[in-house]
Amino acid sequence: MTFSSLPQDPQSPAASRRADALMDEDVAWDDTESLDGEQFDREERAALRRVVGLSTELADVSEVEYRQLRLERVVLVGVWTSGTASDAENSLAELAALAETAGALVLDGVIQRRDKPDAATYIGSGKAKELRDLVLETGADTVVCDGELTPGQLIHLEDVVKVKVVDRTALILDIFAQHAKSREGKAQVSLAQMQYMLPRLRGWGQSLSRQMGGGGSSGGGGGMATRGPGETKIETDRRRIREKMAKMRREIAAMRTGREVKRQERQRNRVPSVAIAGYTNAGKSSLLNRLTGAGVLVENALFATLDPTVRRSETPSGRAFTLADTVGFVRHLPHDLVEAFRSTMEEVGEADLILHVVDGSHPVPEEQLAAVREVLRDVGAREIPEIVVVNKADAADELTLQRLLRAESRAIAVSARTGQGIDELLQWIDTELPRPGIELEALVPYAEGGLVARTHAEGEVLSEEHTGEGTLLKARVHEELAAALAPYVPSLS
Repeated sequence: MTFSSLPQDPQSPAASRRADALMDEDVAWDDTESLDGEQFDREERAALRRVVGLSTELADVSEVEYRQLRLERVVLVGVWTSGTASDAENSLAELAALAETAGALVLDGVIQRRDKPDAATYIGSGKAKELRDLVLETGADTVVCDGELTPGQLIHLEDVVKVKVVDRTALILDIFAQHAKSREGKAQVSLAQMQYMLPRLRGWGQSLSRQMGGGGSSGGGGGMATRGPGETKIETDRRRIREKMAKMRREIAAMRTGREVKRQERQRNRVPSVAIAGYTNAGKSSLLNRLTGAGVLVENALFATLDPTVRRSETPSGRAFTLADTVGFVRHLPHDLVEAFRSTMEEVGEADLILHVVDGSHPVPEEQLAAVREVLRDVGAREIPEIVVVNKADAADELTLQRLLRAESRAIAVSARTGQGIDELLQWIDTELPRPGIELEALVPYAEGGLVARTHAEGEVLSEEHTGEGTLLKARVHEELAAALAPYVPSLS
């Protein structure tokens, strides 16, 4: 069996960043998705097929310096088990974007149609040998698989292709490791990496020999306190990793306390909170900057934001609220990563309202919505009120926008870049945020100006009038503030 080639579409490389240690699904039928597949010869249907447009090889061969600096030259591999050919190609295209974000150069990409990934080598022994030929042909030094491989699949595939093999999970973890800036973010990524690495440690040669100490008279060894280390090298490594993981969890728990204190302070002051969630590179940080002027890093790259940013903003009516930018999600986000970042994602779980940002210019934005909602369910945020913010409306296809707005009853199209729809979004936030439950009228003496300021900050002032005796306020407030204003409420004084 041979590869069937499709026209290549060279692109310029996306990034020059280095990747430290990069540690599954689809075949493109031409354009005959309506066929049931039986029309194709079985051998033809199962063949590995190149995916058009994934290569990021340099077109200008004069850029020798960059060629010497690049670290990873990768070939992508996917297994298509369900969905359409378009779904399969989109998944591999996203894998290409992830690889570029990690600093790799994508040389080629192939997908294979299978009922399920091969238990031994992910794509089957015959296709693994074909993949080896492709690796030799392109000069690749790494194979990236579009799925999470078992330790056995990873070992067996590497044994065949003779180059490093990494899976989608390891690739995402590597990107997170590059982008984590805060102490907590770095600790969370390290924990997720160790959880991933633990079952995938490999031992070689003498490092696997058991190190026995002096023996006693019994055949089972010398008994308590007389054996040697009694651990293989790989067992020692696993024990050390587990110890580091336990230490890391304690550190993350300690860092979590500081954020909880800030969150409790906001809750005590009854400041409503809004969380921005969404797919990676959907424009969440751009939206935060547009709404608050926060000046958060905005970069056209996957997972540019890992550390949560909380900023204060106001609705058109003057109501204060906090706006939190969170880590982006992606399809098949590693479970270990979700667990490690759970404390960070609590900003979403504790919010009063979620702005679910989706990239309107993406070919299939519905897939992004589904992937994010899956993670929101995992962090217990599925029941929180949600506004779907279709971002990049200025670059989106009009038909795609209309389709999304029809499918999502609580959706609005905006452009964080141009400001389109931002005023309407703020109005909607004003309407959706919870309102204080007690409405009252109080005549506050001028000597109690701090109480007036607190009412503006924590409540919703409906009217304000300055009289000879003090400030006459009509406002909605929470119970604690109502108790503080009670002496100045005419009906209660």
